[in-house]
Amino acid sequence: MSASAQGGRPASRPTPPKASGGARGAAPGKAWGPQDLQIAGLVPMSTVDWPGKFVASLFLQGCPWACPYCHNSAIIDPRIPGVVAWSSLEELLARRRGLLDGVVFSGGEATRQIALASGMARVRELGFAVGLHTAGPYPGRLANLLDEGLVDWVGIDLKAMPDHYEAVAGRVGAGEKAWSSLEILLAHPDVDHEVRLTVYPDGPRDGLDVARAARDLGVRCFALQQAREVGTPAGFVSTRPGWDDQVRALAEDIDNLGFDSFVFRGDS
Repeated sequence: MSASAQGGRPASRPTPPKASGGARGAAPGKAWGPQDLQIAGLVPMSTVDWPGKFVASLFLQGCPWACPYCHNSAIIDPRIPGVVAWSSLEELLARRRGLLDGVVFSGGEATRQIALASGMARVRELGFAVGLHTAGPYPGRLANLLDEGLVDWVGIDLKAMPDHYEAVAGRVGAGEKAWSSLEILLAHPDVDHEVRLTVYPDGPRDGLDVARAARDLGVRCFALQQAREVGTPAGFVSTRPGWDDQVRALAEDIDNLGFDSFVFRGDS
C-alpha cells in the first residue's frame, strides 16, 4: 500500500461499470490511455496526501504486496475492475481549476498499472502538478516516469531494512526493489519527496536503522507513521501496552538525525 497511513482513503465505491483491465490482459501493440486505469476511488479534495498542497487523489486498484497494516486493503486485489471513470477526474479538474494544485496517484500501488504514464501526462496537459504514492515494487517503471518528467513529488514508503522486508510486504525480494526505487528517486533531485516509515507492534524493530540509512542516502524529508486499524485486514492490531511510548521515543530519535523535514504522524 502506497498511500499515507494518515492520509486520504478512497471514496465510497459506486456500482461498478464495465471497465478495462488496467495492467491486466495487455494486448500486443495497444496504446494505453488514461481511460484504461483501474480507478478504485477518487477523493475530490485532500490536504494530507501531498503535504502543503490541495489535491485530488486517485486510488488505483491492485498491489503486489500484502502488508498487514494496509489501510486500503479493500483495493489490493488486482482482478477487480475499476469503478470510477477517468472522465470523472477530468470533470472535477475542470470545475476546480485555480482551487487544486494537482493530482496524486495513489493505491493500491499506482505503478502497477501500465496506463499510469498516460494518466500523468494528461493531468500535466490540463495544467496540474502530479504527485505519486508508491511502495517501490517496480523500480524500472518508477525510473521511466521520473525520466520522462511526469512527476513533481513522490511519497515513497520504506517498510524495513532489506533483510526484514519480506516479513512486512509478504514477498521475496521486496526489500531490494523498494530500496532500489528509493535510490532511483534520489537520483532525480528535481523531484520533491517524502519517505515514510509506518510502524506497528508486530513489525520489525529497525525503524531507527531505516531512518539512518535513508538519511545517509540523501533523503531530505522523512515521516514516521503509526499504523491505525481503519481499513486494515481482519485481525490486525495497531497497539500493545506501552506501544505508544515506544513510537514516540522512536520519533524523538529520528528527529535527532537532522533531516531537513521530519514529521511524526501518531495515532491521534
